[in-house]
Amino acid sequence: MKTPLLQFTPKGIYCEQADVYLDPWRPVDKAIISHGHADHSRWGHQKYITHHKNVPIVQHRLGDVNISGKDWGETFSLNNVRFSLHPAGHIVGSSQIRVEHKGEVWIFTGDYKIEDDGLTTPFELVKCHTFITECTFGLPAFQWRPQQEVFNDINQWWAQNKSEGKTSVLFGYSLGKAQRLLKHLDTSIGKIYTHGAVENMTEVLRPLVDLPPTHLITKDTKKDELSGNIVVAPPSAHGSTWIRKMVPYVTATASGWMAFRGARRRRAIDKGFVLSDHCDWSGLLQTVEATGAEKIICTHGYTDIFSKYLQELRYDARTEATQYEGELSEVNATEQEKSEVE
Repeated sequence: MKTPLLQFTPKGIYCEQADVYLDPWRPVDKAIISHGHADHSRWGHQKYITHHKNVPIVQHRLGDVNISGKDWGETFSLNNVRFSLHPAGHIVGSSQIRVEHKGEVWIFTGDYKIEDDGLTTPFELVKCHTFITECTFGLPAFQWRPQQEVFNDINQWWAQNKSEGKTSVLFGYSLGKAQRLLKHLDTSIGKIYTHGAVENMTEVLRPLVDLPPTHLITKDTKKDELSGNIVVAPPSAHGSTWIRKMVPYVTATASGWMAFRGARRRRAIDKGFVLSDHCDWSGLLQTVEATGAEKIICTHGYTDIFSKYLQELRYDARTEATQYEGELSEVNATEQEKSEVE
């Protein structure tokens, strides 16, 4: 039987012909990295290849690693296998990885969204024979509203809190979601303050994208300075001693999981805004169809449900186990975020 162009192994997604892994979760010699989130970009590889905008992100997170950057659509060959990176629209520097050998084309999406968020390079559709897709929100219940409507709600919430003399504390993952929030906050309402983890990552991204001024919260920040303004922080800051300085405050989380009834209550959050850096149900289906792919491999999220639905639509669809987490990364506190609580 012919060896598949990409294989799912205990170390990660492996291209045997090129002897390279895509987003491996165990240390390998050569790794092509889709984006900078911790579940896709891990420490310990001998050589990293990624989009050039993701290079400073990986270096910030992993330190002095052997890494090279590529442009969008730039073709590079490893043992006669052709690779190129294409915008995934997930976060800054996020890529789909195109793999071509002997006329056969595979796409590994990593994580992706098809709505243009005004910050990240917009998703680019790439035709292929086999499409490896995430399914983080692969349920019909997940249907996103246009982001402008969500940001109108966020800014109105902030303005209302300010009128009541309260500080608004908005939680979002420090890489990706936080910068998307910063980009669309209405600075005419007040000042934007940040948690250390958010500020540090934002400083890494400022040379790459246009972001508004922010103010880092330190031990010297006075409570009165925060009153009526907004604080952007990672989920790990919720319930910490760090947040006591904001009293009286109102909390909110921006996440796709806020679409679930009870998610906000379980996390003891005052307000939930449904905003995801991943595709909703319709976006996943639209993309699968548009690729023209004959085979679909579902890697993380609601893989069983989504693949079964694709099978009903007559796709050759299956699931594969990986160690990718999708938007669970926004819920689970990371050690880096914990260590950067002031």
